[in-house]
Amino acid sequence: MSYQYNIGCSLNNLKGIREFIRTSLDGQGVSDLEMGAIVLALDEMCSNLMIHAHHCNPDHNISMNIHIPAKGEFIFEIIDDGSMFDINHFEEPTITHLVHEKRKGGLGIRLVKTIMDKIEYLQENGKNICRLTKSV
Repeated sequence: MSYQYNIGCSLNNLKGIREFIRTSLDGQGVSDLEMGAIVLALDEMCSNLMIHAHHCNPDHNISMNIHIPAKGEFIFEIIDDGSMFDINHFEEPTITHLVHEKRKGGLGIRLVKTIMDKIEYLQENGKNICRLTKSV
């Protein structure tokens, strides 16, 4: 089973992405707690992509594909043509550093890595693909 959603890179469109994820995973045996975590991680990834790679330009687009190869197995792909940022190569600041610097933010990547089982980055046909895998 597969689902696809295309959207402009405006933060106002994040609500649509969250609803798309919930609707696509409905009836797949995902608990409310797991659903909330998955939605949070994907919302974080999409918002970072919209802000940092596309500067919230609604004329730029991203796509989200959800593949469900088997019950309880989910592959989420976020596809765009902006600049690629691989969170697997990002040196996360420590919690102590964030508190000391009194920074807002900086925890999203840590959160995504904790929630998802696997995160991969690919380039195919001039597109960036961030593939996040989760088993429940």
